[in-house]
Amino acid sequence: MAHQPAFDSLRILAIASQAIGFILIFVLGTTLESPRPWQGVTLAIMISVALGVAIVRRYRSKRLQKERDERRARLLDDDE
Repeated sequence: MAHQPAFDSLRILAIASQAIGFILIFVLGTTLESPRPWQGVTLAIMISVALGVAIVRRYRSKRLQKERDERRARLLDDDE
């Protein structure tokens, strides 16, 4: 079973960016007369951060899998 760290910085970044983005969209909608362009920019930034987090998470996962596979291969080579 995989051990997950108690503090996941990527998860915190994703949650914080989404929360800040939604709050900003709401604030823009209530304070500006024509908030649509700024809300669109905010949404685009939120999506960009989410995609960035997903790419980094995928990269880390692949790197860990590669390290596990190399370790397993070394152990099998040592056994022979």
